[in-house]
Amino acid sequence: MDAWRWGVWVLVAVLALVLWNVVWVAGVRRWYRLKTDLPQALRVRCDDGWELTIHVRRAKVRRFEEPVLLCHGLAANRFTFDFEPPYSVAHFLADAGFDCFSVEWRGTGHSRQPPPGRRYTDFTIDDHILHDGPALLEMALKETGAKRAFWLGHSLGGLVGYGVAQGPEGSKLAGLLVLGSPVHFKSGPLMRAIISLGVRAAWPARFRQEWMSATLAPFLGYVTLPLSDLMVNPAHIPPRIQRQVSANMMSSMSRKVLLQFQDWIEHDAFRSFDRATDWRAGISRLQLPMLVMGGSSDQLATAENVAAQFALVTAPDRTLHIFGRDHGDKMDYGHGDLIFGTGAPMEVYPLIREWLERHATPLPAETAPPPG
Repeated sequence: MDAWRWGVWVLVAVLALVLWNVVWVAGVRRWYRLKTDLPQALRVRCDDGWELTIHVRRAKVRRFEEPVLLCHGLAANRFTFDFEPPYSVAHFLADAGFDCFSVEWRGTGHSRQPPPGRRYTDFTIDDHILHDGPALLEMALKETGAKRAFWLGHSLGGLVGYGVAQGPEGSKLAGLLVLGSPVHFKSGPLMRAIISLGVRAAWPARFRQEWMSATLAPFLGYVTLPLSDLMVNPAHIPPRIQRQVSANMMSSMSRKVLLQFQDWIEHDAFRSFDRATDWRAGISRLQLPMLVMGGSSDQLATAENVAAQFALVTAPDRTLHIFGRDHGDKMDYGHGDLIFGTGAPMEVYPLIREWLERHATPLPAETAPPPG
């Protein structure tokens, strides 16, 4: 009887802890919710039946024909690029006259509607490249009437861009901008141990990264979590922005995606899940304009990694830029602070805008804003 009562009390305690965590996370997300106008949400169906959501922030005065697809990385969502100003690339580029389309890959955010017979965690990075990217690109072109679009990807979003550019839709890209996107994966025992732990934690389907991030969000800025310097330079991101990012921007990770990353890290490869397609080798064949960017202190896409990546590019119109103090910037940039660092709106965003304006097609003068 005593053992039975003890078991009941343990069960009650566990349920109470779960309930408390649910209430806590709901409160955290409400407290740190973003105070900005919502973009337009559009639905698009991929050729394999998966339904995605793309979030559109239109220019008040559209000055350029080509839209910009803003593509988030692993364990993130649309808030990577469409955040609360001034830390919002979508707001910044919309003010400059570009229609911006913030994507959410399948299994993320509002893009969790799989076709019948599949779970929303049943996908690999191949699906982003072969199905998601082309569908989202077509939607952006249809909505704007443009013939081509720009692709701006952070981390995994840039890698997906490399893959899409090598496929049949590549001719519809006016330019590819990659930000902190490693295509070389030489790593030490620590990174291999981390990805191995992630694969185990994701069994049988996914790793609930977003729940843990929201739980810990209120403490960021007061304490530095272990291994946080892998993702950001904590000194470069304001404490409240750290908390807002952790409460809003994180998403779960598919086990299949983590298994694919494990293959890349263990074999220094950037290839398909079945290992048949080498996307890194294909970069040398791309001839569209490219802007390759990285951070001087990024530990996931190191400056050396990004430089080696740029060495693969043979396109005549190619530019490399590493943000950091050595290049006259305010601070050294890690992985996430390429977008959310205090200097990003003054140093990273303008460089992206200027590159886009040089390569974009201006619309007729009557649609442009008045001088000043």
